[in-house]
Amino acid sequence: MRGKYHIIVQNSRIKFEFDVNRNITIIRGDSGTGKTTLMNLIETYERLGDESGISISCMRECKTLNNSNWEHVIGQSHNSIIFIDEETKAITKKEFAASVRASDNYYVIITRENLPNLPYSVEEVYGIHNSGKYSNVRQTYNSFYQLYSMNKNTVREKADIVLVEDTNSGFEFFCSVTSKNITCISAGGKTRIKKLVKENNGNRILVIADGAAFGSEMNDLYSYIKHHPEVSLYLPESFEWIILSSGLIDGNRIANIVENTENYVESSEYFSWEQFYTKLLVNETRDSYLQYSKSKLNKVYLHSKEKKALLDTIEVVKTQIGV
Repeated sequence: MRGKYHIIVQNSRIKFEFDVNRNITIIRGDSGTGKTTLMNLIETYERLGDESGISISCMRECKTLNNSNWEHVIGQSHNSIIFIDEETKAITKKEFAASVRASDNYYVIITRENLPNLPYSVEEVYGIHNSGKYSNVRQTYNSFYQLYSMNKNTVREKADIVLVEDTNSGFEFFCSVTSKNITCISAGGKTRIKKLVKENNGNRILVIADGAAFGSEMNDLYSYIKHHPEVSLYLPESFEWIILSSGLIDGNRIANIVENTENYVESSEYFSWEQFYTKLLVNETRDSYLQYSKSKLNKVYLHSKEKKALLDTIEVVKTQIGV
């Protein structure tokens, strides 16, 4: 399954309207924000159909699952959008993540858990916004809003430390272009980033991580940086995304793929967009002077023309890395 889907769920009293863009969407929020109401509407419509007084507008079938039937629902569903309540404890299991990975469905998961087994994007973590009554209808309108988009980059001063999630090509590139008086270190994976940030407390830190799969780490890190404005985040989709966005490779065609990625990523083939961008870049540069390897940086990307193209793509953090 691929593409963006616009969903409207409503009855005479309440309306939810939102888009799902990727295979995994996370909804967070305190009690009373509408999460349970959304689930109840979908589950009731699933049981009673039009007799429920509920309508669902979506190009794909919307379903729910629970603790007792999650394996059956996932196994029997294809090209569907499956909504999952936070009471479903299976979402924390490795077996659940494996089932999601093997399926061709999209999943909207209501949870306060971080779910490290699922590589979901920081772009796809939402709260529910209640806009109150609208028009002349006594109906409450609810929409989604991104929880973390405003916190990707907040500090404009030069960093003392650049902390890169990557250990391979991305890390090599950022260390090569970062000013010599700035320490560049690898976190060795996303799960170690918060620990290293806390260990370097008091320094101006720029964290660079792959936003396409960083959602599970964002809640704890977000809570920390709210009280530590010296920590700044740059969360591109991935290092491969930076290269693909630079215009170095077949400009217009690749630019269209990057701009409309949801139309190209088959959910049953790619667990996250990070995987898609890596395969796309490897395939597009094979047997060319720009040939890309995730494990070791092709030094061509440090030549003046190529380096400038990549630095122009990361313009928002150039000051912080001393460029």
